Amino acid sequence: MSLRNILHIALSLLVLSGCATTTAPLGTTPEALFQEGDNLYARKRYEDAIVRWKKLKESTTAPELVAQADLKIADAQFVNKNYIEAAASYEDFRKLHPNHEQIPFALYRLGLCYYHEITGIDTEQTPVKNAVAMFETFLRQYPSSEFAPEAREKLEDCRIKQLQYEIYVGRFYFRTGKYLAAINRLEEALGRFPKAKINDETLFYLGQAYFGKGEKNRGEETFTRLFNEFPASRYVPEARKILKKSDSPPRGIWGSLFG
Repeated sequence: MSLRNILHIALSLLVLSGCATTTAPLGTTPEALFQEGDNLYARKRYEDAIVRWKKLKESTTAPELVAQADLKIADAQFVNKNYIEAAASYEDFRKLHPNHEQIPFALYRLGLCYYHEITGIDTEQTPVKNAVAMFETFLRQYPSSEFAPEAREKLEDCRIKQLQYEIYVGRFYFRTGKYLAAINRLEEALGRFPKAKINDETLFYLGQAYFGKGEKNRGEETFTRLFNEFPASRYVPEARKILKKSDSPPRGIWGSLFG
């Protein structure tokens, strides 16, 4: 046999050997798939981790393993900042495993998903409303949870954002001369958020709206509340200027403020 033929046979055997020894598919059991997903998650390969956990769900009906996979999928989507997908997955987890011990965590994370979708006060407000609803539900059902303090902080922030939106709309009505619409919007905001720390702005524009509508007494009453409740507010100097320009002579509190 010639050397050329020998080399040809040797090369063919190497190729066949390579084909025969290709790596066998990983994750031949649900437990292996679960661990692979965990390993990929730890390496921040979230999409690959999700693939493993979804394969796990196709390969077993073991309730606890499936529940853990469902939660892991939602967590991977969350840390990967796919908040819309994560919200849907956490919601599915709650529906599919209503008695699971991780339901409080899933509900809290669901609120965070909506919270992270919030953009500006001049954009779609549905995420804020959804976040408020989820955090309120969470705190009502699990007031002693380890996640409760942060949920309360996020809920308070959401309420501030809701008030900022109401002020934004009220200010728009005021600046376009729609004083009654501004008054209605801002009065309603005060009723909904009576103790908000940014109500100095609410009162300032409400007072201006009353003056714009020609209701000077109501304007003075509103500014009086601004001065009493928020004496250090940045809106106080401007409110004083407005009062000085009004036709009403200084009296009562105005005498002490301007005298």
